[in-house]
Amino acid sequence: MRTITVLGSTGSVGTQTLDLLAATPERYAVHALVANRNAERLAAQARAARAARAVVADETAWPVLRDALAGTGIEAAAGPQAVIEAASMGADWTMAAITGAVGLAATLAAIRGGRAIAFANKEALVCAGDLMLAAVRQSGATLLPVDSEHNAIFQAMADGNRGAVERITLTASGGPFRTLSLEEMARARPEAALRHPVWSMGAKISIDSATMMNKGLEIIEAARLFALPSEAIAVLVHPQSVIHGMVHYRDGSVLAQLGSPDMRIPIAHALAWPERVATQSPRLDLAQLGGLTFEPPDETRFPALRLARAALEAGGGAPCVLNAANEVAVAAFLERRIGFLDIAATVDHVLQETAVPPVTTVEAVLALDAESRAATARICAARAAA
Repeated sequence: MRTITVLGSTGSVGTQTLDLLAATPERYAVHALVANRNAERLAAQARAARAARAVVADETAWPVLRDALAGTGIEAAAGPQAVIEAASMGADWTMAAITGAVGLAATLAAIRGGRAIAFANKEALVCAGDLMLAAVRQSGATLLPVDSEHNAIFQAMADGNRGAVERITLTASGGPFRTLSLEEMARARPEAALRHPVWSMGAKISIDSATMMNKGLEIIEAARLFALPSEAIAVLVHPQSVIHGMVHYRDGSVLAQLGSPDMRIPIAHALAWPERVATQSPRLDLAQLGGLTFEPPDETRFPALRLARAALEAGGGAPCVLNAANEVAVAAFLERRIGFLDIAATVDHVLQETAVPPVTTVEAVLALDAESRAATARICAARAAA
């Protein structure tokens, strides 16, 4: 029986992970479940999964969690330090799915345990990639990518012959605004941006898909995970979201991973690796699909791709600035304080005005993250007042 910890259990990836665990409960023992502030849902998950511990990061949610778990024997805790302690419990397999830079400390704590880390928090790797990879090397932990695109690349490189790789291709659905003009996107409201045509995701990642910043962050993540330069990472818009990634080898071969657009598939792959488990995901029927289409991304309408590549190539703390500015700008758009096109424009502004020092410690990463968020908040306020 494998021991499991889920960081970010009440989010989209976390809930799907628990669904998979519930299908074969005899194989897994849940050490800990961690959520941000949704104490009621966390308590229900902990009871269903028979978790040993449930932790909520927001201390104001502690009374609700405590009362909901009273008499169950499940340990309840709250606060940032409790999150770190839960991540450090030494589970055989940890799902790192706390969205945003806030998940960095917990993910690092899990990595230092030296076990398998299913990695769904791309922002942490973007902000502190060098630190995280150094921790992986030091602890001997195994990073298992969960993003459908990186999981696809991981599977297509399964023979271990990475020295023969020329480049990789990450596919993108194009999001809900793939065919819209700049003028139409300028008028877009959050409700439209949240209606992804293929995937069911949380609000922040749905907006990132609409701007294609999600794919920009994935370029940086791929560079970290697979030790590739920016020019060896291509993006191809593929609206059907059936091919999730391709690896191009020097002999001319191209290996692609295909599957229905269902996050349970890459989660299950990471959960069972190096084996495989059954899922209830829809089976791919290419005859029914009839055809697959592809097109190059338009970086004029979706400048987030260009900004992410520039941050990757600049190195140092630039990806941290990019991520922080994007998180704040997306929140401002969801709150209707700035327009859709203002998201990328704001990120660009912050990147240009922020001095980017090397970031060699967690403290330096968090300080740069805070500085970038403050700068972005000022710019968003100015845009809202204009």
